[in-house]
Amino acid sequence: MNKARYVSGQALGGLQVEVGLEFHKVVDYDRRQMRAALNTGAAAVRKEARRLLARRSVSRPGETPGRRTGNLSRAIGVVSRGSNGGWVKVAPRSIKGRVFYPAFLFYGSKKTGLEPRANYMEEALQNKASTVREEARAALRNALVPR
Repeated sequence: MNKARYVSGQALGGLQVEVGLEFHKVVDYDRRQMRAALNTGAAAVRKEARRLLARRSVSRPGETPGRRTGNLSRAIGVVSRGSNGGWVKVAPRSIKGRVFYPAFLFYGSKKTGLEPRANYMEEALQNKASTVREEARAALRNALVPR
């Protein structure tokens, strides 16, 4: 095992005091475990966002949007991932042949008289933040392997 020893000492009145700490010089990082945890967290946030949109009713300004056709909830998914598995972005994807509807819901539209609705993606992330954080911490603990 490749260990380094850090020694800090000082002579006090003829008495030598040493404090030694051992630590590993090389640590391997297993990206697969972290990637799996991030994908699991992304799935939990996606599921929560879809649950928030599942209410079948007309929404009022400031409320979570209601569901009519289900296109918006089906559009929520993983939009992009980091090249080395360091992050995952969950958001509504654009629906082919249509304008980006989530932007109208979030910002509103003076032209159509649509008032802004609640940010369901932010709410979903806040609802699942502790779960995602704990999964990521556990994965990080298991992913760092000293050599």
